[in-house]
Amino acid sequence: MATYRQVVRLLGISARISRPLTVSGYQSAGLHWPSHNTAVPNRWPQNPHWVVPGRTMFVQTQDTPNPNSLKFLPGRTVLESGTMNFAGPRDAHCSPLARQLFRIEGVKSVFLGPDFITISRSDENMEWKVIKPDVFAAIMDFFTSGLPVVNEDSTPSADTAPSDDDDEVVAMIKELLDTRIRPTVQEDGGDVVYRGFEDGIVKLKLQGSCTSCPSSMVTLKSGIQNMLQFYVPEVESVEQVKDEDEEEAAQV
Repeated sequence: MATYRQVVRLLGISARISRPLTVSGYQSAGLHWPSHNTAVPNRWPQNPHWVVPGRTMFVQTQDTPNPNSLKFLPGRTVLESGTMNFAGPRDAHCSPLARQLFRIEGVKSVFLGPDFITISRSDENMEWKVIKPDVFAAIMDFFTSGLPVVNEDSTPSADTAPSDDDDEVVAMIKELLDTRIRPTVQEDGGDVVYRGFEDGIVKLKLQGSCTSCPSSMVTLKSGIQNMLQFYVPEVESVEQVKDEDEEEAAQV
């Protein structure tokens, strides 16, 4: 989750490229070490990338504030609009990409954003260096297969853009969420979705890396709530809501 200062100042997080793989790691994942670096096999290339035989695809990773979630950037569009959150394998029936990722041991949940994929691991004792090679390979295999990320009859979750049916207060809340808060939260591999406003309480659903992030409540109360209260006096507090599937996944 983004920190209070990041939310208020609307600053994105600079991507930090994770470099977990060695030459043997590349080979075990069925990949090729970049040819320009073969002379110095133990040195990372200036711009690390993973190469599929006959094709070149750049996949980078970015840490998130949640140690159990990692953001993967394939260097291309993932979803044309909106976001999609899959709390478990049974929710992934509409996404060939998510189904493929759930086949990897250690993957607990998958979150799809505009240009990134956030993977959350099921066990904090399972090291990312064990999971990453399989995720890299799955992402590259999928995007070279030509399959759609989601089925045609599936629709990404609705965003927080104001609608004609909203009153002035709700429209202002949605506008702040959509233009000032969500972009920063997505930089950290998550998202926040509007779920209602009643009796001064704004109800929000956290997704992706934010779902189980240790700092999520701090961000929700000290960051998002303070910003909404500053611009919209009618807002008294902000509360997190969860779907049934997320509640069940958290108990597993």
